[in-house]
Amino acid sequence: MLRRLRHEGLDFVETAPVRLVFARELSAAPDAVFHALAEDVPGWTQWFAAVTRAEPVEEPRPGRRIHLRGGVRFEESVVVSERPEVYAYRVDATNVPGVRALVEEWRLAPAGTGTLVRWTFAADGPAPFRMLLKAARPGLGRSFRDAVTALDRRLAAR
Repeated sequence: MLRRLRHEGLDFVETAPVRLVFARELSAAPDAVFHALAEDVPGWTQWFAAVTRAEPVEEPRPGRRIHLRGGVRFEESVVVSERPEVYAYRVDATNVPGVRALVEEWRLAPAGTGTLVRWTFAADGPAPFRMLLKAARPGLGRSFRDAVTALDRRLAAR
């Protein structure tokens, strides 16, 4: 069963009780990376191993339905989509216990001929949830690194 989360805006990325930030350079140009993140939602399953299903939704507002390994589900609303610099969404509903609010931001910046990708995972929940999330930082970092490496390979092959 999905639970509704607290609605937060983009400012939550800076003020959340738990902020996990990861960055990596890709050889692909910012526009190509932005397209993969914001416009090719079903394509996430091809490069982000944790994502088993991803589909865009338009109603009641632009967003996504995401399924992760282990049965985790998210219903998300796009908060910001500014090509080619930033793509952010908030989780409106999830089956993850404990989480009260969750916003993710993907910020893109030119880096030579490629792109610096910075992913911020901003969350709130009770103290045990926050401690668990902080302990999960290395795993989330590995997941991010593997995903953007796979994305870079995918974009280079096009």
